[in-house]
Amino acid sequence: MDTASLAQALRKVSMHTHSYLPIAAAYCRMLNLREVVDGMVDTRMELSPGIVVQAMVLDVLNGRSPLYRIEQFVEQQHRELLLGEEIDPHLFNDTNIARSLDALFAAGPSKIITELGIRAAQVFELDMHALSYDTTSTSVWGEYRGSDEEGTPGPAITFGHSKDQRPDLKQFMTELLCVDRGVPIAGSSLDGNSSDKKSNNAMLTRISSLLARHGLGAGACIYVADSAMVTEENLRALGELQFISRLPATYSACSVAIDEAVATDNWIPFGTMAETVTGKNRPPAEYKGYETTVSLYEKPYRGVVVHSSAHDKRRQKKIKNAIKQSLEALKGKLKKVQVRYFCREDAKVAAANLRELSSPLHALNVTVNEVAVRRRGRPPKDGTVPMDLRYELSWEITAKEEKLQVLQEQAGCFVMLTNVPLDSLDAASVLRTYRGQYGIESDFSFLKDPLVVNDLFLKTPSRIDALGMILIIALMIWRLMERQMRLYLAEQGTTVPGWDNKPTARPTSFMMSTVFAGIMAAELAGVCTLVHELTPRQTAFLSALGLDERVFYDKQVICVLTRRTV
Repeated sequence: MDTASLAQALRKVSMHTHSYLPIAAAYCRMLNLREVVDGMVDTRMELSPGIVVQAMVLDVLNGRSPLYRIEQFVEQQHRELLLGEEIDPHLFNDTNIARSLDALFAAGPSKIITELGIRAAQVFELDMHALSYDTTSTSVWGEYRGSDEEGTPGPAITFGHSKDQRPDLKQFMTELLCVDRGVPIAGSSLDGNSSDKKSNNAMLTRISSLLARHGLGAGACIYVADSAMVTEENLRALGELQFISRLPATYSACSVAIDEAVATDNWIPFGTMAETVTGKNRPPAEYKGYETTVSLYEKPYRGVVVHSSAHDKRRQKKIKNAIKQSLEALKGKLKKVQVRYFCREDAKVAAANLRELSSPLHALNVTVNEVAVRRRGRPPKDGTVPMDLRYELSWEITAKEEKLQVLQEQAGCFVMLTNVPLDSLDAASVLRTYRGQYGIESDFSFLKDPLVVNDLFLKTPSRIDALGMILIIALMIWRLMERQMRLYLAEQGTTVPGWDNKPTARPTSFMMSTVFAGIMAAELAGVCTLVHELTPRQTAFLSALGLDERVFYDKQVICVLTRRTV
């Protein structure tokens, strides 16, 4: 072939550079994302809502572009591979995106998330044993005047308790219900001044119907939530639903249970429960527990007092303040004490009384010392100085080590509250199940990551609600990919090269996203192939994801999922 013919042939070649987005698109196909959305949202628009949602989800996973740059994002992608069909990128203009967000809100963002959650649970066989619930706040810039007035569609954008530590900004709240270590199956946007206690109650009132849609009864799951769940109204709303929560320290029953555990000193060792790898400078916490009964609102519950070697920093500060106050109080009393006595017996009595002059965390070691004092008056001519004996008190302030040890022991304690029977979950398993809540906390980090969210600048609360749905769906895809990799590696008993190529059996989706950069695919006359062979590391990650290299050029590829064996 001559040079001219070669150049003409090369001009017919379509080249595409990919990151990991084709992998995410394959997981979207597994969820039937487009079909589910189009089945619930009015599709009488120039651009299908399902395609808009999938495009925006992939945009979020790509690092999040502002909404006014969605068109540019789509234009740069292999649209047929990522979205299932070739689409004019100019259709993703501001007007069509706004209409789609309005249509999504009209259909009910939380309903769409729930439908996708049901699909995810069925297809990926999610472990529905523990349902973790929590909320977080997202701060926004701007006034959003009138958005908190009654009757305004969407969440009220207003001031509230800021979990971002930005009380100067208005906000909205996001609630998530997650399973299997952080996979969201339900969620929605809430008013910015929503109370966690009331949000828990609202979730508890509808959780039975949600479980029924998953084919589960109330006794099949455990509701896991933080201490905001523990109110009289919420405990009543649980009905037959089993739960695990943390007993707030504001309840007197909490301190009573901790005092009992420390005094009894009959701990059950739990060992370490680290979910992530810890370094030499940050050893994993050691846990131990104590079983007791806690009565709240005239009803008994299991109380598991847990002691962690990683003491709560706030409690440690409180102990330091208590030690300081105890020391200062004792020193203040000592300023008024008479030190010197003429009579030994008087000094001994004073020393005995002084030993009783202690403070909560400090005691006094008091001694009586003989001191020779020069007698008053002119000394005799022979030069000898007549001396008299006096008796002085001296003391040393010592810490009450036993009480301090008890205080330190109490500081490392918290109380788990549950109605799960002991024969279903022992004390260690109660804590382990509750610690699964860490997954939902890392989910919030994903939702609030500035690289993902940027500053929310949408004009209406209803569109913020719809965008919140997009973020939760993106999070669902993110967690499903991570879960699949870890299940596969556990089943195969193998690892993948992680950071610095060190073997890991617990890869993260972020780690995976860095592996697939600059993948190039070429297409000529309907035939697609990769320009370069995948590296062994890339191949290992693809296998863990249940995929192969075809995912980068074949829109029909779906995942071969690893099923849970235990």
